[in-house]
Amino acid sequence: MRLVFFGTADFAVPTLEALHKAGHDVAAVVTAPDKPAGRGYALKASPVKEAAIRLNLPLLQPEKLKDPTFLAQLEGLAPQLQVVVAFRMLPEVVWAAPPMGTVNLHGSLLPQYRGAAPIHWAVAHGEAETGVTTFFLRHEIDTGDLIYQARTPIGSDETTGEVYERMMHLGADLMARTVADIALGKAPRLPQKTSTALRHAPKLTPENTEVTPALSAEQTRNLIRGMNPYPGAWMGVRGQKLKLWAARHAAEGLVPQGQYPAGALVLHSHKTYLLCSDAWLELTEVQPEGKRRMSGTDFANGVGRTWLG
Repeated sequence: MRLVFFGTADFAVPTLEALHKAGHDVAAVVTAPDKPAGRGYALKASPVKEAAIRLNLPLLQPEKLKDPTFLAQLEGLAPQLQVVVAFRMLPEVVWAAPPMGTVNLHGSLLPQYRGAAPIHWAVAHGEAETGVTTFFLRHEIDTGDLIYQARTPIGSDETTGEVYERMMHLGADLMARTVADIALGKAPRLPQKTSTALRHAPKLTPENTEVTPALSAEQTRNLIRGMNPYPGAWMGVRGQKLKLWAARHAAEGLVPQGQYPAGALVLHSHKTYLLCSDAWLELTEVQPEGKRRMSGTDFANGVGRTWLG
């Protein structure tokens, strides 16, 4: 197959490598322009650009996907198929151009968790299973005909980072199978079913990553797992943000005694506890605003005393 590959994040790199290894003609790799990063604001290439250079593949880095020069370049490449993994939304003039269409790899079992952060929200909602899906792009986001899916369990203590690492390789294998079967003309096209029970995966914001007193202990623990390693669940403590990186249910009889409201952060016996709507959690790793990550014990013995008075 003659392909054009679209991707930016590290999640896309194993798929690009798998397609290249399978012998497909990757006519070009399209990725985001280099962006300033770090203290010196030096331009930094995307992980996909670094992989394309390593594989000696042609690169395109358009600022705008509707730019006439970029569209002319795509037309000149004449791909049979386009593959999209961890990239931004494509305009129809791009995704509809190849004769065999454009296929996408999504980090969920579609139609569940359509949206920008499917792995985060599957973990944050305490799902026991997730997976990856390949599908044909259409105008409405994440709604095109399904091709293949592969499933993976989510451990009860796993973080998004751990699930993400496993899924990026699972997805690469699935996309390699998908492209091979498209080339043979035997890939299925299954319309997605609609349902009122679908869960969505919206973009992560300060509002939807906040730990609030209304959440139960298990909901809070899952949100913390789901936002680790990025962007971090957080709670406000006297006008400052405290990021919560790890937590466990507090052992019976070891929690602070006394009358506290839901949302209370309490230091007790060299540990840091959070009272949720139904039970106590022990915060085992936190990060005060402007400081490094630290154990709940270090916080209780040091910074926490200053914060809570």
